[in-house]
Amino acid sequence: MTASESTKPTTTPGTSRTLPRLARTLAITSGKGGVGKTFVSANLAAALARQGQRVLVLDADLGLANLDVVLNLYPKITLHDVFTGKAQLEEAILPAPGGFSVLLAGSGLVEYSRLTPEVRDQLLNIIETVSPRFDVIIIDTGAGISDVVLFALSLAQEVIVVATPEPTAMTDAYATIKVLSSQQSREQLHLVVNQVGRAGDGRAICGQLQQVVNRFVHGAQGLSPKLNFLGDIPSDQAVRQAVQKRQLLLELMPGSPAAQSVVQIATKLIAR
Repeated sequence: MTASESTKPTTTPGTSRTLPRLARTLAITSGKGGVGKTFVSANLAAALARQGQRVLVLDADLGLANLDVVLNLYPKITLHDVFTGKAQLEEAILPAPGGFSVLLAGSGLVEYSRLTPEVRDQLLNIIETVSPRFDVIIIDTGAGISDVVLFALSLAQEVIVVATPEPTAMTDAYATIKVLSSQQSREQLHLVVNQVGRAGDGRAICGQLQQVVNRFVHGAQGLSPKLNFLGDIPSDQAVRQAVQKRQLLLELMPGSPAAQSVVQIATKLIAR
């Protein structure tokens, strides 16, 4: 199914009632922190927006959120206010640089470090409420395999795992893939390899990881999940400059190698 097929209006069989178009939901996660997951989420959203997609990024890294820092935003209303009933969901949806929208989470909130029935219901309600308004919803999860992260991933149709060539990052990416296969029966997962040293490294790393997955990970049907290689992003001084300036790379240096790689990943996602 293509993105357009999954989001176009549908008609209920036997009736003339048209059902609302629902967004394509992508969760971006990583086995460990520090691999550039939120950088990928924000810049991928900008790249998709430039290709005509209406995009919302939901910061689901509850308690340790930093999407607002990456985008240099100072929100007066966050998901915490929505969860506690202090604000309506509509008030928390903010425009972001790059032409997309964001729902930002508050940072340092210990009460969101574990999955409670209230957090579960709130996240599910948010996705269901905003889905008809957007073409793509990107869920920027926390790192690791906590219950909050896994529930956020369960809300997405597709999962993108971000890793780097660093051995510990690859080990943690493998652990994430194994858990998603066993607990959520994911048959396919996307992979983006960040901070590669040279072109082609990412595809080679994906191939190596797939071999390990084929050997040791078997889902409910006894099949190993397939890793779809979306692309790699080179180590690029421009990324460091964008992060330090709290700007999107696609806006600060759109011609940089890393920015062009993100655009290619967005193009591949739209084509799928």
